[in-house]
Amino acid sequence: MSKAIRLAVTMGDPSGIGPEIIAKAAYQMRAEVEAGRIEFLVLGSSKALEKACVQVGIAQNLLPVTMIDVGPVDSEIVTGTISAVGGEWAYRAVKRAAEMVQAGEADTIVTAPLSKEALHLAGHHFEGHTELLAHLTGMRDAVMMLAHGPMRVSHVTTHCALAEVPGRLTPVRLRRVFDVTLDALECLGFAKPRLAIAALNPHAGEGGILGKEDDEIIAPIIAEYVAKGHDITGPVPGDTVFIKLRAQQFDAVVAMFHDQGHIPVKLLGFNVNPDTGVWQAISGVNVTLGLPILRTSVDHGTAFDIAGTGVANADSLIDAVEYAIKLLEGRRQRDAK
Repeated sequence: MSKAIRLAVTMGDPSGIGPEIIAKAAYQMRAEVEAGRIEFLVLGSSKALEKACVQVGIAQNLLPVTMIDVGPVDSEIVTGTISAVGGEWAYRAVKRAAEMVQAGEADTIVTAPLSKEALHLAGHHFEGHTELLAHLTGMRDAVMMLAHGPMRVSHVTTHCALAEVPGRLTPVRLRRVFDVTLDALECLGFAKPRLAIAALNPHAGEGGILGKEDDEIIAPIIAEYVAKGHDITGPVPGDTVFIKLRAQQFDAVVAMFHDQGHIPVKLLGFNVNPDTGVWQAISGVNVTLGLPILRTSVDHGTAFDIAGTGVANADSLIDAVEYAIKLLEGRRQRDAK
């Protein structure tokens, strides 16, 4: 039997839905733990997990997890509120998880959602998990990939003002994103990945009329990779490239900025009841590529408005766990060759 994959699952902001979805996901995946395939190492507040078990109606002794409390934090956690307390718990959980993976005590990190505002209130001025993990591992060129079914989208830029995007589309950054995306696709089992590159400007710049970046910056880098034998297409106009991805004409797309890549994935991953307008389920995974540690995450926020009610859906967290397993197993198989 292969060695169990040790998942360092961070609780995120314990004032949000993180504790509840961890309890649900671990319970639903208990057969995987019992079979020796995975281990759940939960980092955060033990009191928050205990409270969540009551909220979701699962006996805590039935959860197949090892709880690692990263406290104490002086003030009490208040469910459904944004506070420095929640931000501090979230930061400590991620920091400890990164240390564990780097020390060989865990294999990968799976993160429940944190609040950027709460993180900043606690004095940790990072734009999100990706930037925090880049700092903790001493890296500065992490890449965010979102995934939902056949929709896999990496991002050249993420949390920055739209006005800054053109200046960040450098050849060095483009090559980095192409490289780690191709590597991830190979780990997912694609022998020769088909990668499409989204254009920055409408209609890929229309020959320079609507912007010159696609012709002058992006296209030459694509040509480099094509010359090396990679199956890369682009720049493809942003209003059609994701339709082609959904039709599985490509295995992934590289988006130029945050909303360009996030909107199509979330539009398909968020299941909304048309009669009530309420989200019935949220599916999708956020993957951090290009770091010395592998991290996957839910593709949604802290949902403070429903925290504590027990109704939060754990599908995205289960997706994140399964994606981490698939990527790690694929990497191990590739490296063993």
